[in-house]
Amino acid sequence: MSAGQARRRSGVARPMADTTPRDRSADPAAVRRNGDADWDAWPVPDYLAENYRELHPADVAVIDHHARYYGQLPADGIDVGLEVGAGPNLYPLMLAAAVCRRIDAVEPSAASRAYLRGQLTRGADPSWDAFYAHCRERLPSLPSSSAAALSRVTVSRGDALALPSGRYGLASMHFVAESATEDYDEFGALCRAYVGSVRPGGHLVAAFMENMGRYRVGAGPQWPGCPVDIPAIRAVFAPYVDDLTLCRVDADPTLPDWGYTGMVLLTGRRAAAPVR
Repeated sequence: MSAGQARRRSGVARPMADTTPRDRSADPAAVRRNGDADWDAWPVPDYLAENYRELHPADVAVIDHHARYYGQLPADGIDVGLEVGAGPNLYPLMLAAAVCRRIDAVEPSAASRAYLRGQLTRGADPSWDAFYAHCRERLPSLPSSSAAALSRVTVSRGDALALPSGRYGLASMHFVAESATEDYDEFGALCRAYVGSVRPGGHLVAAFMENMGRYRVGAGPQWPGCPVDIPAIRAVFAPYVDDLTLCRVDADPTLPDWGYTGMVLLTGRRAAAPVR
């Protein structure tokens, strides 16, 4: 599973609204799962070109949503945070640096890890400057430079289904669980592993593509996608998350139309009940 795998973009956040689920009666034999994809071959250059070489309205919507949540927390108040399936997306790491003294970026894709480590070593590409400027505008407690913020990040290889239990004070996940599998049971397992990685009372911040099936980045192969919506996401998280909030974001017309209908943004805190 690669991080941020199939981020289809969206525009301005609006109050929570349920959407109509897509048909979920696919032939089980045809369902592709996380282990069926070669995530080491994730097409980082194409993914960045299609999604992150400029700041789009979708990015602004996610940054603003997350910054409102992080802004309620003490600056540097969390010992260590987690980014599940970090991929080559830097802005979630930048944002988390406002509240986390250390951030573990866990990523299974060799291509994405190589990109991340290069950014941490050489400095972020200039295209990320606008992202960091907007993050810092919303969270003035961030360090003065993206290099200082990203110096808190450690990149490691990891499987989202094998995260350590209860280690983190905060975990974030962006466009991962729904863009790594077509199996709804596996989608649920990925989400539960994400929740279980934080301590009871720990913070959860996430973003999901709404109603996204299989997708293609650039001219490469298709990747597995699991169409989810607010009811599906709520059903997975509600038993394990206190103060669960979900809001929906419309599709961003400035980005390619890849078949999604919007984004769902999540915040909450892990409940005391065990995550199974």
